[in-house]
Amino acid sequence: MGKLVVLTLLGVGLALLGERFVALRERINADREVKPVEPQNCHLIEGIENGSEDIDILPSGLAFISSGLKYPGMPSFAPDEPGQIFMMDLNEQNPRVQALPISDGFDKASFNPHGISTFIDKDHTVYLYVVNHPYMKSTVEIFKFEAQQRSLVHLKTIEHELLQSVNDIVVLGPEQFYATRDHYFTSHFLRLLEAFIDLQWTYVLFYSPKEVKVVAEGFSSANGITVSLDKKYVYVADVTAKNIHVMKIHDNWDLTRLKVIQLDTLVDNLIIDPDTGDILAGCHPNAMKLLIYNPKDPPGSEVLRIQDVLSEKPRISTVYANSGSVLQGSSVAVVHNRILLIGTIFHKALYCEL
Repeated sequence: MGKLVVLTLLGVGLALLGERFVALRERINADREVKPVEPQNCHLIEGIENGSEDIDILPSGLAFISSGLKYPGMPSFAPDEPGQIFMMDLNEQNPRVQALPISDGFDKASFNPHGISTFIDKDHTVYLYVVNHPYMKSTVEIFKFEAQQRSLVHLKTIEHELLQSVNDIVVLGPEQFYATRDHYFTSHFLRLLEAFIDLQWTYVLFYSPKEVKVVAEGFSSANGITVSLDKKYVYVADVTAKNIHVMKIHDNWDLTRLKVIQLDTLVDNLIIDPDTGDILAGCHPNAMKLLIYNPKDPPGSEVLRIQDVLSEKPRISTVYANSGSVLQGSSVAVVHNRILLIGTIFHKALYCEL
């Protein structure tokens, strides 16, 4: 009788394990293949070799690019080199990237930039907020952009007990932002277990010097975040759930979930088209290839445009898709005056004329 109970429990355990494994493969699109959608006038951006995880473009056409992210479980082509912030002036005839020098007094050796967001004050001074993972912790670094010297002056490091496993950030005002937490656990093993079980413990937090609080919960892995042109709504990507949450902003900065836009791809960073208000989403069509990297069968790239976001049936179209032969592991897409930039977690970056 005892052996029968043990065998029964073992069988149930194996069945549950098998069900979880199948569910995980479905969540990360392990068997999905990419159908190519590639604009004609595209080329790789010279000088970016180790990732372009997030990109933010000022109205003036200056693009800031975070590069060199070291993220647990993801490939890295330069694991021993510090991260960088690149700049690209899209007003130039043949724009090129340049690495921005950072002022002394900042630990540049441990710089590990992730999500970024820009803010322009009433005096037209540009500030760059960068999610940083020094020694695999999470901070938010504030830099001032010196336009004449084309450099960054480090102003402040923000740390808080709620700023754990931070992925992305969107700035609302001086030292005021929303940020996403993409994992609940900090150890790599527990992160894998968290994804395997599909715990929905991650969140969006609001930060200001006077108040720090969680404003939205229940995400499998809260990732990219951005704000609508009218500043009334926040859009949050839940990467492993393959969807985008539309959240209403309240006067106290709390968020209310209005709707969820379900997709068939893993959504990373979100950017708003400044001309239309559409969402541009950098996506991972097959995340299994990110987790188990094979240069002969690399992860593909995908960019979606979501129109009529607040309508009953948003329109979803593919702007770019590639199997990995050109661009691997796309994470973000931005537009400016019919120029499209597509960034990646660890690979190159693409420049397209639309």
